[in-house]
Amino acid sequence: MMKARIYHNPRCSKSRQAIDILTQAGCQIETIEYLVTPPSIEELDNLLTLLGLPPQELMRQDEAPYQALGLGDASLSRETLITAMAANPILIQRPIVVIGNQAIIARPPERLATWLTSIDATAGES
Repeated sequence: MMKARIYHNPRCSKSRQAIDILTQAGCQIETIEYLVTPPSIEELDNLLTLLGLPPQELMRQDEAPYQALGLGDASLSRETLITAMAANPILIQRPIVVIGNQAIIARPPERLATWLTSIDATAGES
């Protein structure tokens, strides 16, 4: 059985759909409500590495803190952007699913279903 960790917002329909897809795929799911238990700077740095993305691509640019903190400034460092997400978890895209050493932003949820069929079958086994 694959083990999946999902950074989840229960108020988000896409996040709920991702959990449904993981359940249907028979995954053992660890749910992290990231607005209640925000990921640490280290966790965010690791997620970005697994996702293969720069911090800007993990940020919800339509959220108020993004504008208020001037996070669209291209000169801001990776560390500054990660610190901003750790302090303001509403900025983090969701849902993020991690299986083994692979991760995906599951938006739209159909991306998750496709990804699950393509990842290494042993990636999330215990």
